[in-house]
Amino acid sequence: MSRYIKKLISFTCVFAFSIITIVAQEKEEEETIETERVVIVKTYTPTISDAFKVKSTPILNDSVTQKKKQLRYSIFSVPVASTFTPAKGRAASIDKPKKIPLYDNYATLGFGNFTSVLAEFYSNFQINRTDNMGLYLHHNSSQGGIKDVELDDKFYNTFLDLNYTSRTKDFTYGIEVGAEHQLYNWYGLPEIPVLTEAQIDAIDPQQNYFGAKLGGKLQFDDLYFKRASLNYRYFGDALSSTEHHAVFTPTFEFEIADELITTDFIVDYLGGSFDRPLDQALQTPNDFSILNLGIQPNLVVLRDNLTVNLGAAVFYSIDSQNNDNNFFIYPKVTASYRLLDEAVIAYGGLEGGLKQNTYRDAVQANPYVSPTLVLTPTHNQFDAYVGLKGKISDIVSYNFRGGYASENDKVLFVNNRPEVLQLEGYDFGNSFAYRYDDVLTLNGYGELNFNINKKFKLGVSAEYFDYNTEDEQEAWNLPELKASILLDYQITNQWFAGAQLFYVGERKDINTAVAFTPPTPEAIVTLDSYFDANVNLGYRFNDKLSVFIKGNNLAGENYERWTNFPVQGIQVLGGVTYKFNY
Repeated sequence: MSRYIKKLISFTCVFAFSIITIVAQEKEEEETIETERVVIVKTYTPTISDAFKVKSTPILNDSVTQKKKQLRYSIFSVPVASTFTPAKGRAASIDKPKKIPLYDNYATLGFGNFTSVLAEFYSNFQINRTDNMGLYLHHNSSQGGIKDVELDDKFYNTFLDLNYTSRTKDFTYGIEVGAEHQLYNWYGLPEIPVLTEAQIDAIDPQQNYFGAKLGGKLQFDDLYFKRASLNYRYFGDALSSTEHHAVFTPTFEFEIADELITTDFIVDYLGGSFDRPLDQALQTPNDFSILNLGIQPNLVVLRDNLTVNLGAAVFYSIDSQNNDNNFFIYPKVTASYRLLDEAVIAYGGLEGGLKQNTYRDAVQANPYVSPTLVLTPTHNQFDAYVGLKGKISDIVSYNFRGGYASENDKVLFVNNRPEVLQLEGYDFGNSFAYRYDDVLTLNGYGELNFNINKKFKLGVSAEYFDYNTEDEQEAWNLPELKASILLDYQITNQWFAGAQLFYVGERKDINTAVAFTPPTPEAIVTLDSYFDANVNLGYRFNDKLSVFIKGNNLAGENYERWTNFPVQGIQVLGGVTYKFNY
């Protein structure tokens, strides 16, 4: 047995050695084979064959030829009786729609309860083919009469705008001039402290605001320097407050590798003063002088269904009065993508910026502010949002968006506490001031629009906010929920109607009736939510003349938009509008 085992082992060793030798030889042959490039060149000698032209009429050499026979034929005509008489063709007529006349001018005048007056006048003058001038005058006033209000609550709001525009072959320029006057009263006295009739009669709650503006714009068609605008606005009041606001914004555009690059330069200056010192004891003046310098480059990328705007904003803010200079960088990125043509469009963005807060902006948002504001810019660190929009059909369109924003020094309106020394009409706890805080905001927005036809349009929108403040107890006077319904209906060629419904949720403010003793938190008052229904109805006698009637706050609630400031109840105003051309 051992002998067979030895033979088997010997055979296995010999076989394995043979296999290894063969593999090694093949590997050696593969390694010794060298590649060589062989180029075969052959001279190309083309030849051209002789060409023969085919004759159009060949010569026949047949020995026998036959003569062609001549054919003769005639038509046998027989008259046929017929009563058919063809008529000449005529093109069908097309019903042309009636041309809608356009008018360059109109005037509106209306009167209503609370002794309210509405007046508007607009006119456009076409000087020549390239130049035109426009004028717009607006006046809205009411003599007041709100129930249970002890002070005068009348108001006026009047402004006049003039503009001139000229268009040439290479550029367009325009000039704008305007003036405004507003009158309001600080009529919102708190219940505490209780004032006597003599004290109330001695209060002068009236405040007058005055403003003027001058601006110009220039736009080129074929230059890298695309456009520029310069605007100056003066704003002041009857209590010696003054504000000067000037903004210069040149824009450059150029293309690199078929991509459009836009660069905006911003020079924003705000200066002025309030008459009352910041500190009565130290007589610290309330002056302000802020200069914001910025640059905003932006690259537009277009790829089929994708649109991307890649940009940034860089600002340097100089507060001369407080010796405070700051440098800011903000993102400016937006994008949209058509997922399903016009039906589904996804969009999003990450944006920020530096906002210049002005006295005039405060008055437009809340006309009952006191002329004691401290003004500083708001630093919008970022606003990130994503959404979907599109058209479900030719009738329904939608827009849904969600976002998250971070703002430093965000403006919050708060009710002023009554002053110990009451010298002016706003010292009785009946005015508002600014407070600044760093606020994080989570928001959601939804909108649906229904264009049933050219005569009926309906829009529904709602917005939700969730605020997170750093120092303040609440996001003062900011609602968590807002909703609106807008309707426009052309009933017939003569009758038309519309409606605007608004809902604003609860807001919170400081309760000035409760004394504040730090570190105890300030007492809070909650303002009720409110619903405001506005409806208008009109009738056109012809293309020029029409009448209208408007109803505002038809729910009849004397709700408080601001603490202790109830609004007028049901308001009805009727008037006439006339359109014309010179």
